[in-house]
Formats: sequence, C-alpha cells, structure tokens
Amino acid sequence: MFDYGQSDSNVITSDRVNGTAVYGLDDRHVGTIDHLVIDKQSGKIGYAVMSFGGFLGLGEEYYPIPWNKLRYDTRLGGYRTDITEEQLRGAPARRDDWYRDRAYEERLHGHYGAPAYWV
Repeated sequence: MFDYGQSDSNVITSDRVNGTAVYGLDDRHVGTIDHLVIDKQSGKIGYAVMSFGGFLGLGEEYYPIPWNKLRYDTRLGGYRTDITEEQLRGAPARRDDWYRDRAYEERLHGHYGAPAYWV
C-alpha cells in the first residue's frame, strides 16, 4: 500500500486529513477537520467540515469551511486559516442538507471572503 501522507509528498489521502488540527493566524488551535466535501463533477475539494468547541467530543459544533481558506503549515503539522472564532460563530445558519443549497454556499463563501470553488 502507498503512503501518500509522507512528509516529502505533495499529496495526502483524505483519511490523513480527517482529525488534523486547524490553527488561527496567532497559532491558536481553532478546531479539527472532521471530513472533506468533494465536488462529484470536478473532483475539487469544496469544504473541510471542522469541529469546533466542546469538551472531549461533547458539545462540538461542525462548520463547513471553504477549502481555499486553509493552508497546510508544516511547522504546526496542521492547517492554518485566517477565519476567526467570531466569523465561525457568525456563519450563516445551515440545515442538515446545506450542501444541496447553492444559495447557502454563496452566502457562506461571501461570509468568509472566499472565492467559490465551482467557478
């Protein structure tokens, strides 16, 4: 089996992304990537759904974050974002099937100042 997660590789498998820490610009831990959302047609990663808050897995909330708002930081061994806690808490309200609602996706990208992945 191939090990796509080696540090000298430019690619990584999704199972190695899940559980990876996300840090703010101040190096403070913001959350953890729970899973990725991939566009079936283009193959582009649209979102990382990030868990945030809670204690020992209880009371966590999950936020879809536009993938282009994350950059891997080798020093931290995790992803870095400029999204703040206030932005997360103020994100547009979502339904369970948010990923089927393009208008919601447009509001979400606008909220975070991120270009849409489908353009």
